[in-house]
Amino acid sequence: MVHITTLDTTIIVAFLISVILIGVAATRRASKSASDFFLSGRSMPWWLLGVSMVACTFSCDTPNLVTDIVRTQGVAGNWVWWAFLITGMLTVFVYAKLWRRSALSTDLGFYEIRYAGAPAKALRGFRAVYLGLVFNIIVMGTVSLAAIKIGATIFGLSPAVTLAIALVAVGIYATLGGLTGSIWADFYQYTVAMVGAVAAAYFAVKMCGAENSGTLAQLFKHPAVTGKMTMFPAVTGAAWKSNLMTVLILPVAVQWWATWYPGAEPGGGGYIAQRMLSAKDEKNAVGAVMLFNFLHYALRSWPWLIVALASLIVFPDLNSLQREFPNAAIQFVKDDMAYPAMISRLPAGWLGLVAASLIAAYMSTIATHLNWGSSYLVQDFYVRFVNPKASPQKQVLMGRVFMLVLLLGCAGMALVLQNAKGGFDLMLQVGAGTGLIYILRWFWKRLNAWSEISAMVISFLVACFFQWGAPACGLTGWLESGWRAEWFTLGAWKLILGVMFTTIGWLAVTFATPKEPQETLEAFDKLIHADLRELPMGVVCMIFGCLAVWTCLFGCGYLIYAAGGAACWYLGAGLLVTSVVATIILMKCVGKIRLS
Repeated sequence: MVHITTLDTTIIVAFLISVILIGVAATRRASKSASDFFLSGRSMPWWLLGVSMVACTFSCDTPNLVTDIVRTQGVAGNWVWWAFLITGMLTVFVYAKLWRRSALSTDLGFYEIRYAGAPAKALRGFRAVYLGLVFNIIVMGTVSLAAIKIGATIFGLSPAVTLAIALVAVGIYATLGGLTGSIWADFYQYTVAMVGAVAAAYFAVKMCGAENSGTLAQLFKHPAVTGKMTMFPAVTGAAWKSNLMTVLILPVAVQWWATWYPGAEPGGGGYIAQRMLSAKDEKNAVGAVMLFNFLHYALRSWPWLIVALASLIVFPDLNSLQREFPNAAIQFVKDDMAYPAMISRLPAGWLGLVAASLIAAYMSTIATHLNWGSSYLVQDFYVRFVNPKASPQKQVLMGRVFMLVLLLGCAGMALVLQNAKGGFDLMLQVGAGTGLIYILRWFWKRLNAWSEISAMVISFLVACFFQWGAPACGLTGWLESGWRAEWFTLGAWKLILGVMFTTIGWLAVTFATPKEPQETLEAFDKLIHADLRELPMGVVCMIFGCLAVWTCLFGCGYLIYAAGGAACWYLGAGLLVTSVVATIILMKCVGKIRLS
């Protein structure tokens, strides 16, 4: 049983009130115009935007997802999201400045400056509803699923009560303060969330010993943990080929450029683009995304990983989780529930702080998606197609109305999903094969609106086929047998085939349809100044950026392992030195990129 003390309750309530006050403080500025509500008047500095970006991805479902991955695939399984660093760094050094030059209200406005005619308008309107409403609800539903599990394990609340409390609280400050309120709240919430994550890791280690006196050495030497610690897939054992190809090679070689995922869109997009568009200038846009990638990958991972590894000792299987929380609905008892289950065992006061940090993570992500999604629905659908003459005040009002619609939709979705990894895989599959277009469309003039329309339609149909059609026709069983199972898991095969069919499809459509009018392409070039001669230096910076972040990530990991008794001090120190050298070289290369 979880015992919430008065001190815990006081900490949580004080945090909620403070966040709402931030939204109230930003209300006046946010209400001036749509630009102030959705883009903070394009006046945000890089450091504030960078922290806001990472706070958006620091949701309460993220540690649940990491825990799910570690318990089922080990630490190395996190390459499924570590690989997205490549597209993140490509966005920093190639696309951030291009987005800021566009001066768009939303990234979907790109369609009508790059493409022409009715297809461009239709694409913009459809994507506004598809991403702003449908896809956004799936993302928020996944995040809210984590809130349900936290509510059940820590507070003993039912799913409906948890959603009601969580969504009302975030709805108040998000609808009042707009993007400005969300960004300042993100900065505050990220600080609370990181403190909570580190505290959770500290106490998780303590849980691994008798009478809560565990150490890192006891954690890392436990039989349930030792096989999960490697940061790269093992090349031994019966399934080594499948592990290597699925866990490491596929994400690094294909996934980062071929799939679309919120916060890691190839070429930038979504709420990352929204924050780049709200920056003061190109330098602030680039600096913001650079800071985001360092914080997102190098700083945040290890507190979550330590809790996930400790959970293998405290809750070795799903039955142990079910016994610990007998009142939790059976469909929600999955491996991702182990993270909030660990949190539920924290001492008084610390339980309240860490619970507040998880609430902070939840609220920052939901607030971001509410503002981002409503910006699409207002700017790219309502104003563009329904009421072009809407006053600034009317646009802000409609933004708040759409936020309420999104809140209701995400509550319904959260009650349908079951675990964090399932939602993550679903989003990857729906976007499989579309990513390459978002990288090429700035430079390859042959791409047209039909390229994007066909990619979107084909990827969605392929995802639906794998979800319902493949099992019915026996394809699922075939992919899970013979040499196919030896090389890739079923999920990996779905991703590979999705990328292949979608890419072939949109390439065929591209060459079968006419290219965009020359005057449209010339106007785009004049606005964006996308110079191919600058691309090689951008790629060089991307490579050194990835090297700097990954070596920092793994260097910290090996030093943590060494503190637990493993003989890897020199390896950890060497990787951190490599990270410093790569960062120095990176800064010299960045100076050669033209920014304004």
